[in-house]
Amino acid sequence: MDFSSLSRGQLTLFGSAFCAMASMHFTVQLLSQHLFYWKNPKEQKAIVIIILMAPLYALVSFVGLLDIQGSKTFFTFLESVKECYEALVMAKFIALMYSYLNISMSKNIVPDGIKGREIHHSFPMTLFQPHTVRLDHHTLKLLKQWTWQFVIIRPVCSILMIALQLLGFYPSWLSWTFTIILNISVSLALYSLVVFYHVFAKELAPHRPLAKFMCIKGIVFFCFWQGIVLDVLVQMGIIRSNHFWLDVEHRQEAIQNVLVCLEMVVFSVIQQYAYHVFPYSGEAESKLKLNKKYE
Repeated sequence: MDFSSLSRGQLTLFGSAFCAMASMHFTVQLLSQHLFYWKNPKEQKAIVIIILMAPLYALVSFVGLLDIQGSKTFFTFLESVKECYEALVMAKFIALMYSYLNISMSKNIVPDGIKGREIHHSFPMTLFQPHTVRLDHHTLKLLKQWTWQFVIIRPVCSILMIALQLLGFYPSWLSWTFTIILNISVSLALYSLVVFYHVFAKELAPHRPLAKFMCIKGIVFFCFWQGIVLDVLVQMGIIRSNHFWLDVEHRQEAIQNVLVCLEMVVFSVIQQYAYHVFPYSGEAESKLKLNKKYE
């Protein structure tokens, strides 16, 4: 293929397609390993849902590039697919952490060894919560609710946004209202995960919780905040339309989708380390037995 004869748009499309396929390749590779060593369905089901986040984001963004002149409702739908899945991933991540710690909220099971620990809230949460609280079943339930509220709010906002756009009533102030609501919601969900990690960092250390969490937070951070930054750059006139067939709004969507395709390759590679199949392959147990034998 003579790449010199291709336009910049075609090269961007081919590059994004390659990134989407690369992200899918790394994820399928990791997924097949977990399916081969299917030892703990409760944990590995959550892991499968989490690792599929990167290729899903890449694929949906690539679809957005294929229909680069799509309607605002179309792009809102694509973003909603990604962000609703993001909400599901957050719920599955906290469930995975609870599984590691042998905590069951439905059965009211909280190990005695972790009860009574102190949780130190920071501003602005101290406006609604005491600075220091003791860990108990109620506190854990509250942390879980802070995560799950995003799982509910995200789809509801998506349905409302798409419906209002189809009805032709979607002024800029309403768009920013939804943005603020979702920003607060996702920040609260991420905050609860950070608090959870700090409280149980020692117990979770063997499970690489920070790497697992950063995979999710990184995807959320880049996709959400770079969208906000692009909005600001458009408002400031830094991003302008220089195409006779592509307006500034569609150019902004194209830039966002290209960046997401690139970033998902990075995150799908990081997931190879964060969600490695090693704990379920039997090698971990063999090494533990070998170490005990020579102690």
